Amino acid sequence: MRVLAAMSGGVDSAVAAARAVQAGHEVVGVHLALSRDPQSVRESSRGCCSLEDSADARRVCDKLGIPFYVWDFSERFQEDVIDDFIDSYAAGETPNPCLRCNEKIKFAALLERGIALGFDAVVTGHYARLTQPADGGDGYLRRGVDPNKDQSYVLGVLGAKEIAHCMFPVGDTHKPQIREEAASMGFAVASKPDSYDICFIPDGNTQAFLGKHIGVRPGAIRDVEGNTLKEHDGAWNFTIGQRKGLDIKQPAKDGKPRYVTDIDAASGTVTVGSREDLIVERIVADRLKVLHPDMRGTIEAQVQVRAHGQVVDCLANVDLKNDRMELQLHTPLQGVARGQAAVLYLPDEDGDIVLGSGTIVGTSR
Repeated sequence: MRVLAAMSGGVDSAVAAARAVQAGHEVVGVHLALSRDPQSVRESSRGCCSLEDSADARRVCDKLGIPFYVWDFSERFQEDVIDDFIDSYAAGETPNPCLRCNEKIKFAALLERGIALGFDAVVTGHYARLTQPADGGDGYLRRGVDPNKDQSYVLGVLGAKEIAHCMFPVGDTHKPQIREEAASMGFAVASKPDSYDICFIPDGNTQAFLGKHIGVRPGAIRDVEGNTLKEHDGAWNFTIGQRKGLDIKQPAKDGKPRYVTDIDAASGTVTVGSREDLIVERIVADRLKVLHPDMRGTIEAQVQVRAHGQVVDCLANVDLKNDRMELQLHTPLQGVARGQAAVLYLPDEDGDIVLGSGTIVGTSR
């Protein structure tokens, strides 16, 4: 097959590309330029799309003897990831920009261009498993075998059409072995630290970034009884479950810490309450993505609402016609926010299967 290897500049994508070459595929390496001004993206282990990463990706491709290209997706990244991030916070949600980048850029946009150019699939270094029917598998997306690195959650927002054109060569291996394999092939990225944080916020100061783009929108911090405790400059400063940085002078009646329990961006009201007020037993989601035929009607499943977050059993009522699902959690969760993805799993002896996902729009006890 002719495949595109998405080269992030890290060790995982390097080994994924190498394994694709070893499997006999015709591989072309592609690094995605996501910043309109590359100098604005941090050049360190904290990011994943810097100039340093592009150079690292090129060196890996040179060593593998495969073509290397840089594709400029900066405009789509601005619209689909950065603008979405800002708009979501302005609406009182808590978005995951890395998840959105995987959905809109690293798969949808890359596949769209790749297929138009005659490629059959995209190869990435994500820790997930997918064995296509042509290779004797069932075509279902599963968790990676390394529980500490499993990335099936961020892939759960993809559609079935995208998944059908994906390859995840490192999903059956633990991370330490991947580094050893990279070192054995002489890749300089073998010991490169994993990337983290938000790549388009160079200094890591999310609040300053949001303040610059959203601006001052005064509102009130109130307790669950409706009493105003203080004023604030913008609801975007807060996230559900937040405890630190509230700077409320009056202690709670019971003397216990306060947490952000609700954000109403329209009125600018931020509600704070006790830890118990964060408990969620019911989740409502829309913008459904279906990756398995069992994701319909009423089903017993498991749900995860954060990358590497707690997994709990639930009863899911999936209404595909109206693009809505309701989840009744058998074990309550805390700090679930609108804008997060709820990814459903089906326990399986060969590894949990990803059923699909939805974007959380509401929660309740």
